[in-house]
Amino acid sequence: MSNLVIRPAQKRDCTDIARLFLVSSDGLAAYIWSKLAPAANMSHEGLIEVGAARYAREDVDFSYRNCRIAEHGGGVVGMLHGFPMNAPAEPAEPEPDRVLRPYAELEDPGSYYVSGLAVQAPFRGRGIGAALMAAAHRRAAELGRRRISLICFDANRAARNFYSRLGFAELARRPIHPHPTLHYGAGDAVLLARPVDAAAIRLIERDHAA
Repeated sequence: MSNLVIRPAQKRDCTDIARLFLVSSDGLAAYIWSKLAPAANMSHEGLIEVGAARYAREDVDFSYRNCRIAEHGGGVVGMLHGFPMNAPAEPAEPEPDRVLRPYAELEDPGSYYVSGLAVQAPFRGRGIGAALMAAAHRRAAELGRRRISLICFDANRAARNFYSRLGFAELARRPIHPHPTLHYGAGDAVLLARPVDAAAIRLIERDHAA
C-alpha cells in the first residue's frame, strides 16, 4: 500500500490505540477495562477512556511506548502492541479469575509477545497487518528475541489463517471461559509462535507486497 507509514506510537495516539485494541482483543480488553471503569461509565466510549489512560502510562508493558502505528494520509489506520515477555505483563493475582486464567497459562516467557494487532475495517486486505508484523519482527530482532508469540481465538478463522500464512505454528491451547463481553462463547485460546529470523521478515514482507 503506497503512502503507508509505520512509526512508533506517541502519547497523542493513546485514544486510537485503545479503540484498535478493543477490536484486536475480541472482547477480552472490554472485560478487563470494564473491571476498572466506574459503574456509571460502562459505555463503549467510557471503556475507551479507560484504555487510553492505561496506554498513556510510561514504564509498563501496556504503554504507548510499546506500540507501532500504521498511518495513511495523516490518519491512524492500524496498530500493533508488543513487548518482550520476561514476566507477567501485569502484577499477577494470587489466583487469576476464570476468564483470564487461560491467557495467563499461555504466556511464553523469553519471546517478543504481540498482544494486539488491528487495522481499521476500510483498510483491511491491503497488507497493513503484514507491514505491522514485519515491524514487530524487526523490533524483536533488535531486542535479541529468538521468537515472536501471540494468542488468538481458535474461532477467529480469519486471524488464524493470517498468522498461519506468516509461518506461525501452534504451541499450546486452553479452553476459554465464556463471558458476555467476549466475541466467542466457546472454543480455545491458542498460543502461536514463529522464529524471528531473516526468513520470517522476508515472508511477511512478501505478504505485505501481495
